[in-house]
Order: sequence, then C-alpha cells, then structure tokens
Amino acid sequence: MTYRSSWMTEELDVFRDQFRKFLAKDLAPHAETWRKQKMVDRSAWRALGEMGALLPSVPEAYGGLGASFAYDAAVIEDIESVVPEVTTGVSVHSGIVAHYILNYGSEEQKRRWLPKMASGEFVGAIAMTEPGTGSDLQGVRTTARKQGNNYVINGQKTFITNGQAADLVIVVARTGGPGAKGLSLIVVETADNDGFRRGRNLDKIGLNASDTSELFFDNAVVPPENLLGGEEGSGFVQLMQQLPQERLLLAIGAVASMERAIKLTADYTKERKAFGQPIIEFQNTAFTLAERKTEATIARVFVDWCIERLIAGELDTVTASMAKWWCSQKQVETADECLQLHGGYGYMQEYPISRMFVDARIQKIYGGTNEIMKLLIARSL
Repeated sequence: MTYRSSWMTEELDVFRDQFRKFLAKDLAPHAETWRKQKMVDRSAWRALGEMGALLPSVPEAYGGLGASFAYDAAVIEDIESVVPEVTTGVSVHSGIVAHYILNYGSEEQKRRWLPKMASGEFVGAIAMTEPGTGSDLQGVRTTARKQGNNYVINGQKTFITNGQAADLVIVVARTGGPGAKGLSLIVVETADNDGFRRGRNLDKIGLNASDTSELFFDNAVVPPENLLGGEEGSGFVQLMQQLPQERLLLAIGAVASMERAIKLTADYTKERKAFGQPIIEFQNTAFTLAERKTEATIARVFVDWCIERLIAGELDTVTASMAKWWCSQKQVETADECLQLHGGYGYMQEYPISRMFVDARIQKIYGGTNEIMKLLIARSL
C-alpha cells in the first residue's frame, strides 16, 4: 500500500506533476554550475516565480497563489527530491521572509514587497546570526537608532542565506535596551543603500549552491516605514511566533532527503554486485535499508501531522522542535548509512549520496541547534 500524505489534494497533485517536470527539465541541468559558482542564477528565481512556486501560501492580492501551507510543503519536498541545490534559498525566501512581511507588515509594505518576491524579481533574506550570537538572539548587538526621520543601522551579520542575492533583508536589530524587549525587525532594501555592504560568499563544506554571506551595516539609512509591526520592541515576539514554521520547513526537507537517499541506495545496491550477487541480497544491506525506510516513514507520518497542525494554526514550539531535531538527526544518520552502502563510490562527488551526506550536516545546526531544540522540549516536561 502506497502512503499518501493526509494534506494532499487532487489540485495539488496536478500542480506537483507539472512542477516536478519543470524542476527536472529547466533547473536540474544547471545544478553543477550553481554549485561551482556558489549561487543559484537569478533566472531560476524568476522561473520559479512563473511556476507559482514562490510564496504559494501568500494571498493572491499580494502575488501568491492564496493556497495553504500544504503548497509550501509540496514545493520544498519536490525541490529537495529533484534539485536540492535550490531548497535552502527558496525555503528562506518563501517560507520565512515572506511570512514575516505577510504577518507583521503594513498593507503598504505587503503591496510593495510581496508581489516582487512572488515573481522572483526580489530575493529575500533574514539576518539574525552575528559573529558572536547564534541561538541566543537576545544577545544581538546590531543597532538601529533613530536619527532625524530615519533609522541608522550599524552592525555585522553572518551565515546569511541568500545574502549575495538579497534585494530585501529583514534585519534583527536593537532599537532599545538589552534583552528581548529591545529588539525590532527592520527591512533593509539593499539597492542603492550606501551603508549596506555584502561580505564574502562563505566557503562551506556543503550546500555549495546556496549563497551564504557576511553582511555589514555601516550607517545604513532606512526609512521608519520599514519597521515591521508598527512599533519598536516587537522583534523577539515576532521571531518566536514564526520559528515553528521555519523549523517545520527544515523537517520537511529532511524527510524528503531521507526518502531520496534510501531510493538512490536501494537502486544502487540492486545493481552493484559483490561475491557474485547484488549487495542488497546481503542481510546487512537489506536490514540497514529496512531500518532506514522504517525511520523515514515514521518521520513522514509525524511531519505530515505537524503540517496539518500548522495549517490549522495549532503547531506549537515544542512540537516543531521535536520535528526539527529528530528529522534532521535521522537525515544525517540515513545519509551516513547510505553512503556506507555505496562503498568507495559513495565518497566520490559524482554520486549524489556524497553531496547529500555533507549537505545534511548543517540541518542539526541552523534554525536553532538540536541541543536548543531538546532544551525547549525539556522545558515542557
């Protein structure tokens, strides 16, 4: 019996069939080029926009499809399955940045930014992490001070996904005193902003097609209407409200990656022979894949339940933290075991499993480390 996600619909089936064909035909052939240049081409963003794959759960009035989060989940699953080089950038742009603007932006802000993000004309990023501040967002040191009728931003951010491409950057900045109540979210439009500078496109061990950058703000002037939420000091609450969706997106990508790794490895072990027989016929190989398929199915069912909860507006921080840490942990373990079953060939970059192995590792770190996830869960006990 073939398992079908509970949130799938016939309408979504039609969309996904067209979308997968588009990914395989129009994007996948460019993946190696993007990995080498450490960045996805702008043309890919525009093509994704034309397919309706960017901001699908944003209302049509702002350029989206007006669909539910199920469409976001489907897009991330399919990208991860066909051309994973694009997953992280799209997830941040569509699933995170757009929803901060949708949930906290003024009508003017939503009409100004979201349609361009939906079309792929604008690429979005969110700048939380600093050289000395990771999971502890209350320690943010970047400042946004009122000078005249503007905010002037000073500080440094790092590990920012889409940093090289971004036209809009939501900056977590300190508008008040120390601690959570002093934080605000301010949107920096990067074009013609003399105080904004992109640093290096960072050299990572994995996710090589995803541009990840240092960003510098040296008296970057931003108009007051770019503050999200209408009043200063709301930033930490806004971040906490949106993190469950961010963490669920990571879990969705993890499940899709696990399923892909298992399929690739099952196919490989049926063809690869040792001692006169396909290696899948050895009990060790069969048992390893059986275990991994079981865990991937458990992860799939749990994540589908979390997607249902998010669509209903009921996904809490603790449950999202469970999904993020467990699925990313199993993704890393699955990639490792599947690489092992490829033998020496698994260590060669021409085999997708080698890239999946290194790409998986960051999943336990970004979006809140898995240690932080366990801490959040433990507090609920």
